Amino acid sequence: MSDDRDTRSVDAPDGQPSDYDVVVVGGGPAGCSAGVFTARYGLDTVIFDRGISSLRRCAYLQNYLGFPAGIDIETFYALAQDHAETAGCAVVDDLVESVERAGEDFVVEPQTGESVTADRVIAATRQDGEYLRGLDDDTAMFETHEHDGEEHEHFDRDYADADGRTPIDGLYIASPTGERDVQAIVAAGQGAHVARTLLADSRQQQGYPEGILANRYDWLRPDAEFEGEWGNRERWREWFDSEVPDDTETSADRLDELRKATIDRAFETHRSDDDIERLTTEGHRRLAEHLDPDIVAAVVDDQRVIAQVDDETLLDAVDDERIRSYLTAKADAAGVSADQQ
Repeated sequence: MSDDRDTRSVDAPDGQPSDYDVVVVGGGPAGCSAGVFTARYGLDTVIFDRGISSLRRCAYLQNYLGFPAGIDIETFYALAQDHAETAGCAVVDDLVESVERAGEDFVVEPQTGESVTADRVIAATRQDGEYLRGLDDDTAMFETHEHDGEEHEHFDRDYADADGRTPIDGLYIASPTGERDVQAIVAAGQGAHVARTLLADSRQQQGYPEGILANRYDWLRPDAEFEGEWGNRERWREWFDSEVPDDTETSADRLDELRKATIDRAFETHRSDDDIERLTTEGHRRLAEHLDPDIVAAVVDDQRVIAQVDDETLLDAVDDERIRSYLTAKADAAGVSADQQ
């Protein structure tokens, strides 16, 4: 856990710390993407998956970058939620019925499980925001329109600003948000953007000046990025100080702490060639866990299968017995004895 994360926990109505730093309502592309960013930062995050995401109305996903032949919805969902859980999120299969305010906390009431409290909430359900009704009596969260002679009320998709902030402190909207969530890849990007907005707000509460220092950049760098002047902590100190505005209200002592945390974090992000190779192997293995083993075996070059595959990363991740059956059948057909496999 990074020292520059927000460790503040708002007291719940009974005086106890909140159950979670962040509750995300919605386990589709927007919600899982948001959860990945908040959990990787170190915020205790839970995602409530209502199970009726609009994406499930799609027969097959063909326009999400990185899947050249498309991907079926169930596998995509499994990958998204696996990613969220790996990042540190809890994923709960339950429908959120209401979100209410109690003091500075939010109380989230699911359909079947126990209610939980949270410091912040990210709404990420495209169908509607009915569960948010009653949170805001001063600003119109819902709007009325007429259809076929009848009046209908629905969540105002322009209630939040483009960054996901709302008039309610601690409430963020990743979806529904007009045209920004009508495609899965855009919805995922919007979820990530809103989560980064939440993190920037959180970091400003810790004393980071508004702007580039308050923003959270979540990436890894190769060792080459730390060669030359940027391998010197003094260069990073100069950069940090150059980004602090003259009118900052953060004390000098606090800035010293934040400067050190920022530089420590920067140096923690670099990875050697060996690290990158290890991460690549693990990434491929985790992807393979979600693939049909029969298809995996079928697309591997036959001669490499018979002679035993050099790179076993993919095959090791799928069911051994099903792969063994496939290899045996291939070997028999080619006249190769079991001892030669």
